[in-house]
Amino acid sequence: MNESSKHELSSTVRNHQNHVRAIREDQMMSKAELARKANVTVQTIHRIENGKECRLDTKRKIILALGYTLSDRERVFFLDGEESGLPSKTKSTSPGY
Repeated sequence: MNESSKHELSSTVRNHQNHVRAIREDQMMSKAELARKANVTVQTIHRIENGKECRLDTKRKIILALGYTLSDRERVFFLDGEESGLPSKTKSTSPGY
């Protein structure tokens, strides 16, 4: 397997599992900063971004550290067998009529 194929394979696995890396990078946040905000190790963030499983409590911490609410969890972590497009935070933009 060549280097390009390895990268494509690892990206597919990661993207199938969650959007943590994409959201973190979109917010211009380092792994260390996210780890500090979520009170987990940098190694934990690295593993999660590479598609490894984690505990529910860890998911909760990461969701909140990224600025999402727990009801937005499917925007960060997919449900089993489910994949969605890249998330965007939903903010109320309704005019105050």
